[in-house]
Amino acid sequence: MNRLSFRVTLLYWLVLILSAWNGLRLWTALAWRDVLTEFRASQPPILTAVSGGVWMLAGLFLAWSIWQKKPWAANLLVGVATGYSAWYWIERLVWQSPHPNGLFAVIVNLTALIFILFNAKPLAREKNEHKNENRTID
Repeated sequence: MNRLSFRVTLLYWLVLILSAWNGLRLWTALAWRDVLTEFRASQPPILTAVSGGVWMLAGLFLAWSIWQKKPWAANLLVGVATGYSAWYWIERLVWQSPHPNGLFAVIVNLTALIFILFNAKPLAREKNEHKNENRTID
């Protein structure tokens, strides 16, 4: 069985870490919903739970598709990264009153997107290599 390249492995771990982070958001929003409601959190706990659950499931599906070297994994990676980035900025601008560390957030977000776009190519290349390995010789 062929191993994933180092760059694709880094992407895989990034996806798993963000999935775990959103799973933690889901659990925390459900476990602490009374406290969050009592202290009027910036965002309703149910919205935090739903968004955490959606992004956790999307991340796990993406991680599975990368692990299985699915042909559409590279396109899915770019789509999920773009959607996650858009969701982050919408949530930040709509529900967070003070916008602390704005420059830092922009730099980290752009760095992550550049890293993902730069490393989506090796993922697509591994897809083609995997396809060539499964081809039968006539």
